[in-house]
Amino acid sequence: MDKQAFQDQGTVSYCHGCGADNEKGLRIKSYWDGDEAVATWRAQPHHCGGTKQSVNGGIIASLIDCHSLNLAIAQAYRAEQRRIGSKPRIGYVTANMNISYLQPTPIDDPIELRARIIKVDGRKAWVSCTLSAAGEIRARGEVLGVRVEWE
Repeated sequence: MDKQAFQDQGTVSYCHGCGADNEKGLRIKSYWDGDEAVATWRAQPHHCGGTKQSVNGGIIASLIDCHSLNLAIAQAYRAEQRRIGSKPRIGYVTANMNISYLQPTPIDDPIELRARIIKVDGRKAWVSCTLSAAGEIRARGEVLGVRVEWE
């Protein structure tokens, strides 16, 4: 696994879910693990949803969305044999996302995200992501991202 997170290499700066420079955001950190991306994240008590014991579904969706798009960005740089964050900067925005909530996600356990690219076609990238806690998959997501270039 790489030692430096995609986000720390300049994929996204201010996003609520993954922006390294957003002090009030979730600040996830995604890393290469072979051809997949992996991230570990810990919820705080204010991330609860429904009960104090479960993570809010919107937080789960944000985690899956941001982790998946950061993989799409990193993969695009890898395919072009460029350093993440080099100019012109590559970005991906969410075009569609489907989340299946399989069971409640416990708030006290570390959350693991694991994503892989399903398909890339032109500016579109399809990514599959799982969210696990306490050794079980709690949610699955399919994210369609569209490539954009940022300054």
